[in-house]
Amino acid sequence: MATNGASVNGNAAKPSGKKFDPTFTQRVIDATGPKATPRIRQVMGSAIQHIHDWARENEITVDEWMAGVDMINKAGQMSDEKRNEGQLLCDVLGLESLVDEITYKLATDAKDQPTATAILGPFYRHDAPKRAMGDTIVFGIENGDDALMFGQVTDFKTGKPVEGAVLDVWHTAPNGLYEQQDPDQPDFNLRGRFTTGPDGKYNFYCLRPTSYPIPYDGPAGKLLQLLDRHPFRPAHIHFIVGSSPFLCFCGTDIVKVSAPGYKPIVTQIFDRRDKYITNDSVFAVKDDLVVDFVPRKGDPKAQFELAYDFKLASYDDA
Repeated sequence: MATNGASVNGNAAKPSGKKFDPTFTQRVIDATGPKATPRIRQVMGSAIQHIHDWARENEITVDEWMAGVDMINKAGQMSDEKRNEGQLLCDVLGLESLVDEITYKLATDAKDQPTATAILGPFYRHDAPKRAMGDTIVFGIENGDDALMFGQVTDFKTGKPVEGAVLDVWHTAPNGLYEQQDPDQPDFNLRGRFTTGPDGKYNFYCLRPTSYPIPYDGPAGKLLQLLDRHPFRPAHIHFIVGSSPFLCFCGTDIVKVSAPGYKPIVTQIFDRRDKYITNDSVFAVKDDLVVDFVPRKGDPKAQFELAYDFKLASYDDA
């Protein structure tokens, strides 16, 4: 039997009167080797401290921990190039929206800011079809509210048009499904990439978006049910408005878009009419991204229209 404060494995025994070993967490942190970068040392040290404190505070049991590990494992097993369940799990916890806010706030404190960012979400697909200005991204859908979306991509400081900006756009069908979730939709339906000319202007036909529930068939849905929360997202359209080089790791893919000299934005625009606009299941709505679709007259291709400008920040901006 070990005595005088020594344990059988050579580590210091916990002092008397303490329910859990108060030295354990620091020993785990201190195990980080000298070749770790300062950022890794900072981030992982903090993560270990918080995770250990959380486990002690809530007295997490082995069975509860294993249930959490199983949820993480299943999220990884479900993830592929068409769906990122691990990202969706982070979304329902608000983590992606929080990281997005932190990143955006660090990028600029100016009064006149670039277009606000929003989360990428788990259903992005790289290499969406390149389409000409004025084209539609809607195929094989007869029951949606067709809309023309148009505007201009500009330098947020100078107001000058940005030539060569790529707008990568995607949204769900009226049934609330992205095309990779729906075998009845054509491949890459409701997706497209549009490149601006010298005037920075863009226009394309899409659908007025609809609210939809995030999938309940995976760990993210299970967690929502355990938390007694609804799964609905307000109606929105996703955008990446781009800069070169822009590398965005989405599962195992790298997204590349181009607008030379400008920082990319990943964002969403939200339909003000939607009842979930103040109760998004992934906490992504920002006031600056809430828009109003208005009736469009004299256009047989669209019943609604939306004018929306995107403002990009130059890599030269501080």
